[in-house]
Amino acid sequence: MSVHPVSATEAMARLGEYSQIIDARSEGEFAEDRLPGAVNWPSLNNEERIRVGTLYKQQGAFEAQKIGAALVARNVSRHIERDVLDQTKTWQPLIYCWRGGKRSNSLALILGQIGFRVHLLEGGYKAFRTALRADLPAQATRLSYRVICGPTGSGKTRLLHALQATGAQVLDLEALASHRSSVLGVIPGQPQPTQKAFDTRVWNTLRGFDASRPVYVEAESKKVGNLAIPDALIGAMRASPCVLLQLSDDERVELLLEDYAFFATDTDFFCRRLEALTALRGRAVVESWVAQVRSGQIRAVVRELLLHHYDPGYATSTRRNFVQFDAALPLLARDRSMAAMGELAATLVHEPAR
Repeated sequence: MSVHPVSATEAMARLGEYSQIIDARSEGEFAEDRLPGAVNWPSLNNEERIRVGTLYKQQGAFEAQKIGAALVARNVSRHIERDVLDQTKTWQPLIYCWRGGKRSNSLALILGQIGFRVHLLEGGYKAFRTALRADLPAQATRLSYRVICGPTGSGKTRLLHALQATGAQVLDLEALASHRSSVLGVIPGQPQPTQKAFDTRVWNTLRGFDASRPVYVEAESKKVGNLAIPDALIGAMRASPCVLLQLSDDERVELLLEDYAFFATDTDFFCRRLEALTALRGRAVVESWVAQVRSGQIRAVVRELLLHHYDPGYATSTRRNFVQFDAALPLLARDRSMAAMGELAATLVHEPAR
């Protein structure tokens, strides 16, 4: 048998070295969060876990373990037939379950007896999560950031994409969170990940950055949709040098109409998002916006949202949260096009840090 226990800290440092990372938990647990790059080989699926858990409560551990063993053996057999028969002897997987118990051990034991060198995560996902939370602050604070500020619709995300195209290091928190920030930032058909999964995505991105080069990130509030940015990261961002992206009002309106094109094709969805602003803007204002949307005046509503909802207080709130905002490097985009953002990106990457 060739099964080698590894600590969570060691596994985190060596994630890229394993031939495959196998999550032996159920589909539901896997969906909540998993190690970066993991594939799901459930030892017990969602329904089977419920069945075994119910049996444990009603008839005791012995009866539950008999049924559980039969189910696990059947599932492991399927995984081997589907995914292992073509593997060579050099294949070295990392396997884990919730706490490094029977589900991962059963799979590891059989693969080890076949002759593979199997790595078993001690303490399972729970230990990984604990180690990740401990390491996140160190990953966040070892890097230097340049924060892209600018009012709503100024093209901050487009500038990030342009920076990424130049080879710059970019932390796109909105992409990691599947949300465009603000009450209107919900993306239809694209639910946000869990907080645990978001933390893992952020950690996995941060650890890949070179500390000798700056990381460009968009100015965000503490939360992106329903997800909280890790404390150490938001703290480091708020202390970092800023860039102020500027774009004309007309261009900002057109940019939002492009980036939020689904508002025009699904006016019901747009109106529901507007109704979420009732507490802030008042029922009369929101009802007026909804009526305009229903009558096809979407461009007018977008302009009002920018000028009367988003813009007032923008500089004050940004200055309060980002201590170097007053010294921000101004960047004026000639228009909203990616070509214009590419020009700014090229200027920015050659601009010495302030």
